[in-house]
Amino acid sequence: MRLLIGIFAVFLSVVSASAEDKLTAAIASIDADVVFMRHALAPGFGDPAHFALENCATQRNLDSVGRKQAMEIGAEIRRSATNFTEVLSSEWCRCKETAELLGLGPWTPFSGLNSFFQDFADKDVVLEKLEQKLRQLEPGVSLMVTHQVIIRSVTGQAVGSGEFIAFNTRTNEARKFRLD
Repeated sequence: MRLLIGIFAVFLSVVSASAEDKLTAAIASIDADVVFMRHALAPGFGDPAHFALENCATQRNLDSVGRKQAMEIGAEIRRSATNFTEVLSSEWCRCKETAELLGLGPWTPFSGLNSFFQDFADKDVVLEKLEQKLRQLEPGVSLMVTHQVIIRSVTGQAVGSGEFIAFNTRTNEARKFRLD
């Protein structure tokens, strides 16, 4: 009887831990190979007319709430059972700062994740680069920090700041979730 109670207690702790690991659960639910994340909170709408990719002062950026949000999300990711094979970021400063503040280790800027919302990047070029990347993924799960327009174009779903979409590139299944 004690053995049975002990096994049941272990089972409950595993189930409880799994239920709290939303990231791993979302990935497993659809066998996702990509997780798209919209950058953390950057107040405003779009970018200023004088936008320049190489100058963060000309862009809409994370505020203190967005920085805190990115750090808290990063802590949740590190507590999860998921290890990403790569972390890619749009070249926009708010995405790069989000990727850095997640604290997951090295990440790489990738122009196939850049926003075409205000035509600061060419939509067709961006989506072709991203589609090519999605066809050539390494085994495992990639994290891609990007923008609402990219995520919606690929998955058909809208996301808020700091939200995620687990995505299976083979079946096009998508699962939206939050960690914060």
